[in-house]
Amino acid sequence: MFESVLIANRGEIAVRIIRTCRRLGIRAIAVYSAADRDALHVRLADAAYAIGPAESARSYLDAGAIVAAARRAGAEAIHPGYGFLSESEALIAACEDAGIAFVGPHREAIRAMGSKIAAKAIAVAAGVPVVPGYHEEDQSDAALIAAAERIGFPLLIKASAGGGGRGMRAVTRSEEFPAALALARAEALAGFGDDRILLEKLVAAPRHIEVQLAGDRRGNLVHLFERECSIQRNHQKVIEEAPAAFLSAAQRAALHRHALALGRAIGYDSLGTVEFLLDDDSGELYFLEMNTRLQVEHPVTEYVTGLDLVEWQLRSAAGEPLPLAQEQIQCTGWAIEARINAEDPAQNYLPGTGAIEHYAAPTGPELRIDSGVAAGSVITPHYDSLLAKAITGGTDREQARRRLLGALEDFTIVGPVTNLGLLRDIMRLPEFTAAPLTTGFLARHFPGGWQAPAVPADVPMLAALALAVLGEAEYDTASPWQTLGAFRLLETADLPGIAYHRLATADGECHEIQIAGRAGRYRVGCGERHFTAAAQRLDGDTLAVEIDGCREHLALRRSGERLVLRRGTGVHELRIPNPHSAAAAAGSGDHRITATLPGRVAEIRCAPGDRVGVGDVLVVLDSMKLLQSLTAACDGVVRELFCAPDDSVEGGALLVELEPSPATGSPANSPADSPTTNS
Repeated sequence: MFESVLIANRGEIAVRIIRTCRRLGIRAIAVYSAADRDALHVRLADAAYAIGPAESARSYLDAGAIVAAARRAGAEAIHPGYGFLSESEALIAACEDAGIAFVGPHREAIRAMGSKIAAKAIAVAAGVPVVPGYHEEDQSDAALIAAAERIGFPLLIKASAGGGGRGMRAVTRSEEFPAALALARAEALAGFGDDRILLEKLVAAPRHIEVQLAGDRRGNLVHLFERECSIQRNHQKVIEEAPAAFLSAAQRAALHRHALALGRAIGYDSLGTVEFLLDDDSGELYFLEMNTRLQVEHPVTEYVTGLDLVEWQLRSAAGEPLPLAQEQIQCTGWAIEARINAEDPAQNYLPGTGAIEHYAAPTGPELRIDSGVAAGSVITPHYDSLLAKAITGGTDREQARRRLLGALEDFTIVGPVTNLGLLRDIMRLPEFTAAPLTTGFLARHFPGGWQAPAVPADVPMLAALALAVLGEAEYDTASPWQTLGAFRLLETADLPGIAYHRLATADGECHEIQIAGRAGRYRVGCGERHFTAAAQRLDGDTLAVEIDGCREHLALRRSGERLVLRRGTGVHELRIPNPHSAAAAAGSGDHRITATLPGRVAEIRCAPGDRVGVGDVLVVLDSMKLLQSLTAACDGVVRELFCAPDDSVEGGALLVELEPSPATGSPANSPADSPTTNS
């Protein structure tokens, strides 16, 4: 076994690998960009080395810088994690030149599976079924258009070298095909440096099921059962579980058999995952792709097998045989994982950035939290939006689901917007357990997109009461509860304390709330609603409230203008409206196109003097692996450009200014098209 391993990654996967290295007595070495100098994985490692600026192309994607750091540190091996250079032949070559072991499969396996076109040819030769489509080398427009007509619509355009949804387009009509092909090619070239395309028949009701493989350098290969990953947004996994539900014994056996056949065809010798589509209508299985690396969702397999997959990876890379034979590996119980991302599911999963003001991960039986952040961590636009993963297990699927729902309800992150509300709602849906899952799950159950549920009428009043109680308990100017804008407690000795406050719910509705009283007894009013309450601070930001003989506990967290109120199993987000911010936003007008997030200008589709209409794409912004099309919000003429291709821009930066046509106007610029990517 290696004495030292450098981890060529960041975030939760770097922390995860450090944990196994510590258990095995291996010195764990981290690397970091300028943006990650104070990141959690840097603090936990035995040593850490700077590798470049914040941009991933000049740090985590720089194989030379990674290997140079490994040589400085005296590392015997490099573990790439997932994403970044995990499937890079360039990193393998650099490792070989430096005499450093690469923790992953041999180069030929990565090359064979790195091209979806080549991978499908290998699968067909190995007797593994593939989705009907076009997987040929002729990449001319004429050949692809002719192939699309033969396959028929609807169909999928996919990047041959891609993954994670980038370079993927569903096309329902032939007249849409040329424009979709051009966009898919551009995304593939920008994301992977390879604009080759393949076409596939669009399976109407697909389930996404994958099989975990493990191999060694001695020719042994086993499967570690399957995972279900059908709940996805923008082709990115949201919920994963092991094993897969609603499979027949024959389907399960076929999945394992086909995965092993493909692995043997390429002499696979590490951890890897073979992904399949299962047509829920016909029951047919189709090979999708193979990921020649550790997967984000590997913890659910670890739970049901009792194995440490990172340890197996390290042992295989060190030349050791697999610890177990196929018949010794058992699948016991059930596990479900939820990915917690800094993104707004109510805004087409727009990524969130900023500092995490408060971070409270849940604890409990059969619960595991894999996280790369903590209170004080800063989420930047330079990397993907994954913050943490919550994994729960149980003797059966329902027990695992209940535990995961409880964990998500107890998870509190104050700062950047997160998808916790969506994850909780998914786990509450009866349909999650009632029928097979498909990749259309979110679209079917949240038509028009997920929106935060309506806030109960008394929640803003309870939040204001909590503000009053916490402010009274910590009445000093340094307390965050005393910097509340319009909110103030009166200190007059002979009068009861009175507080006034405006709170806004997620739907933008503002509530004017009045509170009278102090020292434990309060009267709270909002419009026609009134109640009297006894309230007492317990500890930290928690208080006990009694109304009409009913006692309950509340917890309130605050970050700037944002409030998070926890009430029983409910978590509610509110906002303290800032009139200065509102006025500034109102004054900007709809003729100024601004960057919604920091990022890189990927494309400019207009020039000064161009006449544009509402909805025309003017600028494409690349931020946090998100391609976001910024559109004209009014008819007009382009007055001036304030950016150029490849410019790095800050959030809110002015990009384009229009001269509006007379008598026009509409809401501000909006994301028109946002395929996200992640590992």
